Amino acid sequence: MIKNISSRLTRPRLFTICFSSLAIMLMPSQGVHGEENTRQRALYDIAEAISPQRIEQDITTLVNFGTRHTLSETESDTRGIGAARRWIKAEFEKISAECGGCLEVYFQSEVISNEKRIPEATDVVSVIAIQRGSTDPSRYMIMSGDIDSRVSDVMDFTSDSPGANDNASGVAGTLEAARILTQYTFNGSIVYAALAGEEQGLFGGRIMAEHAKKDGWRIKAVLNNDMIGNIEGVNGVINNTTARIFAEGTRVTETEAEARRRRFTGGEVDSPSRNLARYIDKIADQYIENLDTMVIYRLDRFGRGGHHRPFNDLGFPGIRIMETNENYTRQHQDLRTEDGIAYGDTLDGVNFDYAAKLTGLNAVSLAAMAWAPNPPANVEIAGAVQPSTTLKWEALDTQQNPQLAGYKIYWRHTDAPQWEFSKFVGNVTQATLDNVVIDNYFFGVASVNKEGLESPVVYPGPAGSFGL
Repeated sequence: MIKNISSRLTRPRLFTICFSSLAIMLMPSQGVHGEENTRQRALYDIAEAISPQRIEQDITTLVNFGTRHTLSETESDTRGIGAARRWIKAEFEKISAECGGCLEVYFQSEVISNEKRIPEATDVVSVIAIQRGSTDPSRYMIMSGDIDSRVSDVMDFTSDSPGANDNASGVAGTLEAARILTQYTFNGSIVYAALAGEEQGLFGGRIMAEHAKKDGWRIKAVLNNDMIGNIEGVNGVINNTTARIFAEGTRVTETEAEARRRRFTGGEVDSPSRNLARYIDKIADQYIENLDTMVIYRLDRFGRGGHHRPFNDLGFPGIRIMETNENYTRQHQDLRTEDGIAYGDTLDGVNFDYAAKLTGLNAVSLAAMAWAPNPPANVEIAGAVQPSTTLKWEALDTQQNPQLAGYKIYWRHTDAPQWEFSKFVGNVTQATLDNVVIDNYFFGVASVNKEGLESPVVYPGPAGSFGL
């Protein structure tokens, strides 16, 4: 049954923000044409519906498989990676049954061998669940967590390896997001992925990314959740109000010609991954109570990686969402106590309310993007040695995007981390900002639906393109 998202109409309030000679009119409680924002209100409902109790239950179940090491037991029903992935698949199938079969659930696998961390032929199996969009099903937004766990020796596949936070928390969050979001229908498709082989070399992500590229998936966002449950840092900080979003800059797939253009037009800090991170940061501010996200201009932590990287390697926008304060005594550790310190990634190191908060951030971000139109394509900019700046873009396909109301231009100072100014310009393919000098700002364009939900901002040129 699809959830009813109607709600009471609230009287709109009008605010004016002035910057020099620019006046930007904001109507936060209305869509661009003044309709009741049922979907914007639904985003608050989605955030509130995430259950810490269900997340705790799912993390506990995953921990109770003993170990989820990629090379561990596959035949047992109670221990090892095989039992874990079958349980995850069964959970997605249960969720699908409750929404009338709205999910396509399947195993995705490939035999890996002759690798440093997988020397013998091993079937690396991920679990994928797809919620197809109603009007633009080939546009995909992905939420992922990784199934496997490990102890101190990355090749030790027999010792108990609970992996409560790393990364049962990410898988549990993905399952919980699916439970909530499958109560709604969206224009674009949402994918829930429990990826395998992360600790042995990011194999599950690589396999999925390669399949997606081969199958022509138009991926607009990959939200990789890797450790979303710890609030007690090894540095002594305890904080449940912040999270980190890691986002790489220039695409690794950039050509020599594109790099030459970027040198003169900018875009180093406006890759689609960076603007995806800004989008999620803005979602946190508006919809998630008591959460401040820190956008970090880096692919991942120093010398470390996650399952968003294989997608980035192929040019797809992808980011890592995780806790701010890591506790290294609880990561990749044999279960033991030394000098009064308990080592190991166990249940007592997970704050389930915090994991629910970050799950809510994911769910709301996915819903907002899936309800919004496709990001604008082929955005270009002009204005050299002129007093004004003009942006152009390609009109979106109206059959794929019947919810489209028009487009919004954004701009910001070149040293500003977040977009500062905006102007809704209507359903056009070109707009000019008078007396806004191109040299002094960075610019972008977002598409807007009839209730005011927006796509991520697209920076002009190949450096910022989200693709078609």
